[in-house]
Amino acid sequence: MGLLQDKLSKYDQPQQFMAKGVYPYFRTIDSHQDTEVFMNGKKVLMFGSNAYTGLTYDQRIIDAAKAATDKYGTGCAGSRLLNGTLDIHVELEKELAAFVGKEDALCFSTGFTVNEGVIPQLTGRNDYIICDDRVHASIVDGRRLSFATQLKYKHNDMEELEHELQKCAPEAIKLIVVDSVFSMEGDLANLPEIVKLKKKYNASLMVDEAHGIGVFGKQGRGVCDYFGVSDDVDLIMGTFSKSLASIGGFVAADFSIINYLRHTARSYIFQASSTPAATAAAREALHIIMTEPERQQRLWDITNYALKSFRDAGFEIGETASPIIPLYVRDTEKTFTVTTLAFEEGIFINPVIPPACAPQDTLVRVALMATHTKEQVDFAVEKLTKCFRQLGII
Repeated sequence: MGLLQDKLSKYDQPQQFMAKGVYPYFRTIDSHQDTEVFMNGKKVLMFGSNAYTGLTYDQRIIDAAKAATDKYGTGCAGSRLLNGTLDIHVELEKELAAFVGKEDALCFSTGFTVNEGVIPQLTGRNDYIICDDRVHASIVDGRRLSFATQLKYKHNDMEELEHELQKCAPEAIKLIVVDSVFSMEGDLANLPEIVKLKKKYNASLMVDEAHGIGVFGKQGRGVCDYFGVSDDVDLIMGTFSKSLASIGGFVAADFSIINYLRHTARSYIFQASSTPAATAAAREALHIIMTEPERQQRLWDITNYALKSFRDAGFEIGETASPIIPLYVRDTEKTFTVTTLAFEEGIFINPVIPPACAPQDTLVRVALMATHTKEQVDFAVEKLTKCFRQLGII
């Protein structure tokens, strides 16, 4: 056995949880994503999906993906820079830029590679990147690739953000990067105050709207729109894998920023372009979100109902203000155990443990879709209450 294999063979934490019968990952789904899924022939209520708009099995989107495959084939066999740009890529970029109120946009093959490619390309050795300490892993990896000085501030602590900005050289680029909706806790970034500090210290601001688009703002334009600060945000990033029912991502900004990124962002120019099917699916989902505001209203109706139901049942759900509802457990093994018990009761939820959260903040994450019903929420609250009480959590 080589040194590498010898080292990695000692990693056995997954096997330990498998032996206890509470390993919660890579569970196989046998059906399409919806509020109900089938797993090993068993019907389970899906409360672990990021498909907030409930569009992943919409026939219009399926038809758009099929038509694009018929016309363009299954792939582009190259990067956007070279042979991989289709007319539908360009059309989607124009529509996304207009949607979030920016001059131009770039589409990437995944949301993760947007942050991984954009953040390090914007900053250099004499610059600064300042992040909330709970930003998504893609932002963390993106800033790690930069030679800029890395600064962090405590979650949503505006005094500490200002303190970090005061450390920065006035003439340097100071890039603040933040999630609009924090994907584990479900709370919102304080964008109005961040914008004030950005202006005060002549900084730039990039907002990750992965969990905001389709959920917040007029026609689902995101949290930047919800707070009325879109014009003051320099770059708006989003993904297709959640409300837009596909796979991919984008960044939108002014012409100068996008022109620079189009020719320099490594995860854009060296990555194969998004498939025709994924591109067409995202575009059709965007059209549906813009023309069916009642879908967003249904999402908020069921979200508000679920928030009240979980609070009334005695769950600790923190400061969430979104369809992401954290049910705090505060113990890793119990987090895995309650996930397993919930599945046995017919509820699919996701466990959240380090590094996705602090060790004392482990939780199970409930996520709502516009297509969930009150009856499904009632069933979930009843069964999860039973599981949490069985383990003495509530």
